[in-house]
Amino acid sequence: MARSKKQPVDASFILYDVFYQDGARTSNRKVPTAEIDSFDNEASVRAFIEAQDRKIAEMSGNPRGPIKSITRSDA
Repeated sequence: MARSKKQPVDASFILYDVFYQDGARTSNRKVPTAEIDSFDNEASVRAFIEAQDRKIAEMSGNPRGPIKSITRSDA
């Protein structure tokens, strides 16, 4: 019996630095390219990172402040 090949998974991502209003910064936040809307990049990246922050806050009990800005990492 022949084995079928698995379809390749798009595992590519883009790294972003996130600056919060309280002065905190997180570097190299991974955002999958499949989650980025080609028409409104900034809004889709912000929505994905905010969802990550909510999940982290839910697990740790420490909520993050509002995001001030998001920039693409140089890495």
